[in-house]
Amino acid sequence: MASPDQPIKTLLRDLIGDVGQLIRQELRLAQAEASQKLGDARHGATLIVVGGMLGFGALLVLLQALVVALANVVEPWLAAGIVAAVTAGIALILIKSGQSKLSATHLMPERTARSVRHDSELVTERVQ
Repeated sequence: MASPDQPIKTLLRDLIGDVGQLIRQELRLAQAEASQKLGDARHGATLIVVGGMLGFGALLVLLQALVVALANVVEPWLAAGIVAAVTAGIALILIKSGQSKLSATHLMPERTARSVRHDSELVTERVQ
């Protein structure tokens, strides 16, 4: 804490040094948080790919069995069309879910933004 007789030059030098240190700390925090968010996104993308590959093989067998079973009730071409339409709907839902995990808002460094706002308020109070 500065004393009343301390020159303004010293106060400004201290403030600039503190702000510089604060900025460096915030940049380190942002870098660490961005790295974590990137890891989360990479993990989400890996889950989508692996799940898709495993599901594809099983889905082909299951869909063929469903077409054969449904062909006992309706024409084979209609059975194939029904199964394809339902499968396409499910695929769309899964793809949209995976995309939401990779959205920009999900990757935003929230703690860093909150910390920067807080630090900005502290610096403003100190200057006044």
